[in-house]
Amino acid sequence: MHEVDMTRCLLLSMNQWKQRHAPHTPRVRRVHLQVGTFTCVEPQQLLTTWRAAVQGSWLEGVGLVIDTVPLVGRCVVCNGTYKPDPGQAYRSPCCDHPLEEIVSGRELRIRSVEYSLDTATDFTPANPLTTAAAV
Repeated sequence: MHEVDMTRCLLLSMNQWKQRHAPHTPRVRRVHLQVGTFTCVEPQQLLTTWRAAVQGSWLEGVGLVIDTVPLVGRCVVCNGTYKPDPGQAYRSPCCDHPLEEIVSGRELRIRSVEYSLDTATDFTPANPLTTAAAV
């Protein structure tokens, strides 16, 4: 069950992000993740472990929004992109060449964080490149 490990990494990233805002404590509304289908992470299980892990913490009640990223491969023979099918051994549908290059589907990262600082009332989507490390 790597969802538990992923949740631990996510909490570590969020705690590091919080420290960068000191002495303010951000009020987080939602954390948006990108999770590739080829990571074998079950989104529903990740939501469950997140809810359990944040109980009693500064992140209690924070929503976790998961955007699923489909597996897309690129054929190195014909240079076309395609959605690999496990039933076809992930082979290219155009020329039956084995999958060698994955374009997307292995993502597991924080896309953005909706938060406000102390007295602000509007929640601001934050750029993950400047606010939180990838999981």
